[in-house]
Amino acid sequence: MKTSILFKDLSSFLSVLFSTVFLLSVIRCTPPPPEPPVDDSYKKKLITHAEARVLFDEYSATNNKVLMESRNGNPDSRWYWFSIEEMEGYIKYVKENAKEKNLKDVGIRIYMGKYPGNHPSNKMAKPEYAGYQTVFLMPTTKTKSSENREKRRGVADENEDIQSIQPMNMTNLAPPPKAFVETMN
Repeated sequence: MKTSILFKDLSSFLSVLFSTVFLLSVIRCTPPPPEPPVDDSYKKKLITHAEARVLFDEYSATNNKVLMESRNGNPDSRWYWFSIEEMEGYIKYVKENAKEKNLKDVGIRIYMGKYPGNHPSNKMAKPEYAGYQTVFLMPTTKTKSSENREKRRGVADENEDIQSIQPMNMTNLAPPPKAFVETMN
C-alpha cells in the first residue's frame, strides 16, 4: 500500500515539532552555570569615614603642601573618579586577557602620574587636565621572578606590571579650585 504524501509530510512535521519541543525543554531546564563566588577579602580592608578623613588630612598637610609649593601656591588634583561600569569593564578586560595568557594572581596597581602641559587632549578626560596629576591603573601578576627579586633585595613588592595588557587612564579628576578643599565631600 502506498502512503499518501499528506501522511509523509505530517509525520515529518510532527517529528520536527516534537524534537524542537524536547530540545527547548532541555535547554530551558538547564540552569545557567553558577557565577564564581566573589572574594570577600576586601571586607578586611574597609575603613571608616573618620579613618579616611585622617588620611585626607595627612595628605593635605604633607604631600599636597609640597605640591602646592612646587606649583607656586596653586593646588593640584586631589581626587580621581571612574564609574563602576568603567571599573567592571576594565576588570573584565584584564581577567579575560590574563586568562588567555595563562597568568595567575592578577591584580591592579594604581600609579600616580601627571599630564604634561602639551599632552594630547584626546588622551585625557578633559583638555583642561593638562598639567595636573592623575592616576592610571596597571594590571599586575605575581611571578616566580618577582619572588626571587623580592628575596634578593628585601622588597615587599611581589607583583610585576603586565606589559601585554593595556593600562587604563582618562579618569575624571578634581582640578583647582575644587581640588583645594578643607573637607572631603
